[in-house]
Amino acid sequence: MKGVLKIGVAGYLPTDWRKIDGAATRRVREAGFSGAHIFVERPLQAELSAFRRVKAAYDEAGLVVAQVNGWYECLINPDEATRAEGIKGVSQLVRIGRVLDAHFTYVRPGSINPAGHWWPHPENHAPQTFDRLVDSLKQVCRVAEAEGMRLGIEGHVVSTLDTPQRVRDLLDAVGSPALKFNMDPVNFVGTVRDVHDTTRIVNELFDVLGKDMIALHAKDCAIQNAHVVHIVEVVPGAGTMNYDLLMRRWIASCPDGYFLIEHLPDDKVLIALEFIRHRADALGIALG
Repeated sequence: MKGVLKIGVAGYLPTDWRKIDGAATRRVREAGFSGAHIFVERPLQAELSAFRRVKAAYDEAGLVVAQVNGWYECLINPDEATRAEGIKGVSQLVRIGRVLDAHFTYVRPGSINPAGHWWPHPENHAPQTFDRLVDSLKQVCRVAEAEGMRLGIEGHVVSTLDTPQRVRDLLDAVGSPALKFNMDPVNFVGTVRDVHDTTRIVNELFDVLGKDMIALHAKDCAIQNAHVVHIVEVVPGAGTMNYDLLMRRWIASCPDGYFLIEHLPDDKVLIALEFIRHRADALGIALG
């Protein structure tokens, strides 16, 4: 199988975007990545002009800003004032992404749980919560369309977007060409059977959402010997994710999207990269 996998990383850079310089971006490029993310802690307080220097550092290293991420209020918060602040925050990240000429701006669906955007809450799965997410994204998409930027929404079994079909429903309901899907197959592993059969999950994600994928978060999953059930993220290659299938279908469906290693400390990032490089070589896929 032939193809080029655009390999990127969410991490392996200073966590404070203001500290990203030419030395930091060259380190990422020399490790073998062609793209990297940037995380903006307070987008509404950031001056757009400040990102021109960061863009120059990426350009100097021959590195693409593969993903713009940042903190913002929850897009499904039932408090309308808080939700409005979330919409403003994502909209500002879209503008930052345009300055950086980013591949896309990342969006998380959020959670009603006050402890964090990725924690469970029963109301996450309620119809009215889905409707709020649709409304929030319609507003953000108007900004994205005006800026010529794309968004990548992610899903998770604990979120409003808890199945591939639910993500499909969202994309169809928002109806914007700017809204795409940021695939993270580990996020859809919710049961013991899922861990043992990631092939089914990977195929379902591509079958339902393949034409709208913009990037992929490369992780792996495993079950710990602990009660009741502890499904954990592990370094790619150390779990049960079917990476050969994942990479083959990715090249076929989204050859221009970024395959981003994430959620790993620096020393394990390179272990993950070596595993992906090894499997790519076996499949006849080049890394670019």
